[in-house]
Amino acid sequence: MATSAGKERVGDVPSGLWRHRDFRNLWLGQTSSMFAAHMVAVIFPLLASVSLNASLFEMGLLSAAGYVPYIGVSLFAGVWLDRKPKRAIIVLCDIARALLLLAIPIAWWLDLLSVPTLLVVALLVGCFSVVADVGSASILPALVERDDLIEGNSKLELSASSASIAGSALGGGIFQLLAGPVSMLINTVLFALSAFFTALIRGERKGAEGSDGTQGAEGSEEGAEAGQSIWRDMADGVAFVTGHVTVRTLVLTTLIINFFMAIAEPVALVFVTRTLDIPPYTVGLILAASGAGALVGAVIAAPMSRLLPLGRLLVLTATLTGVASLLTPLATLVPAPAAVALMVAMYVLDAAMIVVYNINVRSYRSAITPDEMQGRMNATNRMAGMGVMPIGAVLGGLLGTAVGTLPALVLASLGTLIAPLVLACSHVRTVKRVPVPQPEAEPTA
Repeated sequence: MATSAGKERVGDVPSGLWRHRDFRNLWLGQTSSMFAAHMVAVIFPLLASVSLNASLFEMGLLSAAGYVPYIGVSLFAGVWLDRKPKRAIIVLCDIARALLLLAIPIAWWLDLLSVPTLLVVALLVGCFSVVADVGSASILPALVERDDLIEGNSKLELSASSASIAGSALGGGIFQLLAGPVSMLINTVLFALSAFFTALIRGERKGAEGSDGTQGAEGSEEGAEAGQSIWRDMADGVAFVTGHVTVRTLVLTTLIINFFMAIAEPVALVFVTRTLDIPPYTVGLILAASGAGALVGAVIAAPMSRLLPLGRLLVLTATLTGVASLLTPLATLVPAPAAVALMVAMYVLDAAMIVVYNINVRSYRSAITPDEMQGRMNATNRMAGMGVMPIGAVLGGLLGTAVGTLPALVLASLGTLIAPLVLACSHVRTVKRVPVPQPEAEPTA
C-alpha cells in the first residue's frame, strides 16, 4: 500500500503521525485555531456584558450567532470544499478570522465599538469557523492513510480537549489582564499562526478515486467549471448521507445524542444551582471536570478501538453516555458532598465516552465516504448535529417549566439511550474495525 505524502516508515512499520510532516502541520494549525476559538467564545460575551453593557436580549442574540452559521452555511461549505483544494480554503478562513478579530480593538480605539458591531463580527467569524471546521474534518483523509484515521482524530481531539480547558480559562484571564477589546489581539495572532502552519501542508491528495470508483476532487472541480449547479451538488451531498445506510445511521445517532444533551443543558444548570443549592465556585469545578473527561477520552480512544470491535465500542460508549447523565438526578438522593462527587463523576464519564464515540464515528464515516464527498458529508453531518441544538435547548426550557427540572433531566437521559438502541438494531453493531482500502492485485505475467 502506498504511503501518504510526508509519512516516514521504518521497514514496513509506521513511525507514527508525529513524524508525518503534513499531519504535524495540520495539528499545529488546528491546535492554534482551537485555542483561539475557545478564547473568543469566552471573550465575546464578556465584551458584550462588561464592556458594552448589552441587554439580556442582545446577549441571547450573541449566543444564537454561534449556531446560525451551522444551519445556513454548512451545505455551501461542503460543496465549496469538495470543488476546491481544502488546504487553501482553511488558510483563507483563518486569515479572514484574524482580520475580523483585529477589527474589534481598532473599532474600540476609534470609539466605534458597539453591540451591533460585535454581533456582525461574531456572525462573520462564525461563518468562517464553520467552513474551517468542515474543512479540517474533510482534509484529514486526504493526508493520512485510512488505518491512521483513529490516531489522527485522537490527536486532534486531544488538542480540542486541552483547548476547551486552557483556552476558556486563558480567555477570561487575558480579558481581565488586558483592556477588554485589546485581548482580541492574542486571538488574531493565533489564527494567523493557524494559517501559517496549514499553508505548509503539501501532500493533500487530489483527484483520488472514491470508494465507488468515481473521480475525486479534480472531477468535482471540472463539474463546477462545466456549470453544474451548486444546489445540485448540495442535494447530491444530502442524498449521499441519507442514501448511504451506514452514514445515515451514524448521523442519526449523533443527532439524537446532541438533541437530548441540548435539552438537558439549560435544565441541568438550574437543577444544580437551585435544587441542589451548589455554590457557583463549586459549579465551576464541576464543569471543569467535563474538560478533564474529554482529555481522558482522547487518550483512551485508540486503545479502546484496538480492544473492542468498532460496532460494540460505539454501542458501549453511547450507552455509558446516557447512563452517566442519570447520575445528575440521582444526586438528589445523597448528601451534598456526595452529590458534588456524583456530578463530577457524571461530567468526567460523560465527556470521556462522548469523545471516544466521536473519534471512532468520525474515523468510520471518513473511511467509508468517497474522497469527492468528504466535504459535503461532513457539512451535512454538522448541519444536522448542530442544527438541532437550539431546538433542544428551547424545548428543554419549556419541558423543565412544565414538569420540573428533575423529571426533565430523567426524560432527557432516557432519550439519549435511544442512540445506542438504534446502533444495536442496525448492522453497525457487527462492524469489526474501520475499513481500509485493499491493495490492488498485481497483474499476472
